[in-house]
Amino acid sequence: MPYFLLTLTVLFWAGNFVTARGIHADFPPLTMSFMRWGLALLIILPFILPRILRKWPLIRQHLPMLILLSVLSVVCFNSFIYLGVQTTQATNATLMQSAVPIIILVLTSLFLGETVVRRQWLGVFVSLAGVLMLVAKGDPEILMTLSFNTGDLWILAAVLSWSVYSVMLRFKPVELDGFTFFGVTVVVGVMVLLPFMLWEFLAGARPHWNSQTVPAIIYMAICPSILSYIFWNRGVAELGPAKAGLFIHLMPLFGLILAVIFLNEAVEPFHFIGMGLIFCGIYLAIIAGRSHNDKKTSA
Repeated sequence: MPYFLLTLTVLFWAGNFVTARGIHADFPPLTMSFMRWGLALLIILPFILPRILRKWPLIRQHLPMLILLSVLSVVCFNSFIYLGVQTTQATNATLMQSAVPIIILVLTSLFLGETVVRRQWLGVFVSLAGVLMLVAKGDPEILMTLSFNTGDLWILAAVLSWSVYSVMLRFKPVELDGFTFFGVTVVVGVMVLLPFMLWEFLAGARPHWNSQTVPAIIYMAICPSILSYIFWNRGVAELGPAKAGLFIHLMPLFGLILAVIFLNEAVEPFHFIGMGLIFCGIYLAIIAGRSHNDKKTSA
């Protein structure tokens, strides 16, 4: 069961990218983000409100950190993704998410003083080459002229936002249980997203509700938001974070398959080259690097 739940979790996450790309012409990105999390909040509110009230003194004590974590995850990460898929393929977006473990490694090394061996740095540079391959779409001239697709830059900003969030999670109050923490971040996120949604609406970007957008928003609110959170926690509890984390590497594969099936996106050779470089970098930086550090510790 935990393997099945973790696979579903990653499939739902990949589906979020593909769904957002599928309705990007009918739904403004910031409105999409607000509607997704606003509906998710309405669904969980009866369960989360008593918990928040009960834990309010603890929440108030750590409110600045909780607001920061909510802005990085619910607000920035998702909004940047939805801004990105306005002008880039869902395939590119999901493949670039593979770089998150590498960015986390770099951040923990630079700001938290964690040791990174030479093999891991090699993995960082190999993965970076893979990301550049995707951003440049296999064309060196794009790198030379710095004429990047704006959507790809938004996706890179989302990758950085989620990586910073993942590093900052260690400062989350340990006394706050996971579901209450999730509820608080959703509440704060919806409040922060509201003025941006209103600004987008007043600027003339109006959502078009139709037979495609309505089920799409419902899917985004339930599957990659609520169910993925529940399934992920269950998987981590049963298998441990290290083994569960490996399932995230399925997301580029799922994203590529879903984008081809539902969006008719073309898969180019540079997609496979970029994905191969990123995965090689992950192996060197995360898997091989971890085993190297374990041997040094045991020695």
